[in-house]
Amino acid sequence: MSVSTSSPEKGISLVTVDFPPVNALPVAGWFALAEAVRAAGRDPEVRCVVLAAEGRGFNAGVDIKEIQTDGQAALIGANQGCAAAFAAVYECETPVVAAVQGFCLGGGIGLVGNADAIVASDDATFGLPELDRGALGAATHLARLVPQHLMRALYYTSRTASAAELHAHGSVWRVVPREGLRAAALELAREIAAKDGRLLRMAKAAINGIDPVDVRRSYRFEQGFTFEANLSGLADRVRDTFGKEGA
Repeated sequence: MSVSTSSPEKGISLVTVDFPPVNALPVAGWFALAEAVRAAGRDPEVRCVVLAAEGRGFNAGVDIKEIQTDGQAALIGANQGCAAAFAAVYECETPVVAAVQGFCLGGGIGLVGNADAIVASDDATFGLPELDRGALGAATHLARLVPQHLMRALYYTSRTASAAELHAHGSVWRVVPREGLRAAALELAREIAAKDGRLLRMAKAAINGIDPVDVRRSYRFEQGFTFEANLSGLADRVRDTFGKEGA
């Protein structure tokens, strides 16, 4: 289980997440991911960061078993770790390209919703099953991927959207067969990295500066309701019944 960083090409840093079996990250994993992305962005030689994952899916969110075992300490850690990782992607000094395969759920939406561009495999699906897990959060980031009313319907139903659907909405840059995902993400990163490095960093700061929503503050607001659900005991009850009232 690891977060690793490599340099496949000049000017490109590849940050890879590998937490079998489904890339559901423990608290330490979220903080490790945040630090890896920030370190890549601080490197003056890096002009683009590619965020990728090994295995069947890109990300399955937080490690719920850790929260069930360690209780509120793990919940607080997971919320802080997710906030740190999402912010690291958004605030990375260079553009971040997310390479998404398979499932992208929960915390995965927080990562890709804050990325600058997304390349996805044709089997990729995106969603927030938070209501089935007794949690709330990352609607801030899902709203950056799909229109407002679709975001609400996906959130309330815990349904997923396909890579093709997100491509139609303009949030996924390109959809490719799984075997070509890494190459396609690197192709886009290569095109970005060909620009002047200092100007790219200015462009990233300028684009973040004109965002209509403060994603860090918006997400932390959502997390307050996750704490409320847990403190009241509601979260545990919902998780035990798989999100179905009266089940």
